[in-house]
Amino acid sequence: MSPSIKEEEYFTRLTLERKRKAEEEKHSRHAVEEKKKIKELHYMHCPKCGMKLSEVDHKEVKIDKCSHCNGVWLDAGELEAISKLDQSVLHAVFDIFRK
Repeated sequence: MSPSIKEEEYFTRLTLERKRKAEEEKHSRHAVEEKKKIKELHYMHCPKCGMKLSEVDHKEVKIDKCSHCNGVWLDAGELEAISKLDQSVLHAVFDIFRK
């Protein structure tokens, strides 16, 4: 007994759906791997010159500083944290990063 047209359509759709899901999973894995590679290349590197950043911890705020170009970089929320410090502490932070 040969399969009916509806049975063939059902199995064709099922096969296509499995292939689509497999392709989506493959793209998802690739995106995660690509993001990991990019992070390994750029994490804690100066956005200006590409050299390594060093982390300076001052008053519970971690500030990233490039020893090559003297750039100072802040992560999300750090500028707000610095702006809440009193003026004497703020001047001390700026003194740390002056040449």
